[in-house]
Amino acid sequence: MADAADKPVFVLNGPNLNLLGRREPEKYGSTSLEEVRTMCEQTAAEHGLTVDFRQSNHEGTLVDWIQEARTAGRGIILNPAGYTTTSIAILDALLAAELPVIEVHITNIHQREEFRHHSYVSKAAAAVIAGAGVHGYQLALQHMTRLVSGR
Repeated sequence: MADAADKPVFVLNGPNLNLLGRREPEKYGSTSLEEVRTMCEQTAAEHGLTVDFRQSNHEGTLVDWIQEARTAGRGIILNPAGYTTTSIAILDALLAAELPVIEVHITNIHQREEFRHHSYVSKAAAAVIAGAGVHGYQLALQHMTRLVSGR
């Protein structure tokens, strides 16, 4: 079995993030998800981490990946997107994973429609980063370094 230090941080992205850079660029910016992946890989490497970067539009797939991370990962960074406000299944999977979790949102969900203000994911998250644009992923990886190293 791999040592915990050899395990990646799972960076999971929810529905519609595959359209990043093309969908509502005035809200989400012009950076594509592939560019976010590259940025995450570079940031992780600078901090001695590796990432397993994934995106799905399907809630069950995200739950499966969170369960996979329980044994194959050392932490989870999750942008749950539209599942933020609806998915108890994702919350339950995160709680069962027993890993550090950081929730990321590109926009500030608290400045948006009221229904976006509540997050089930936050109940499992050690930290929430919202409103920093795609730079929030870098901030999450920097903080994850502290969480997984015990600093």
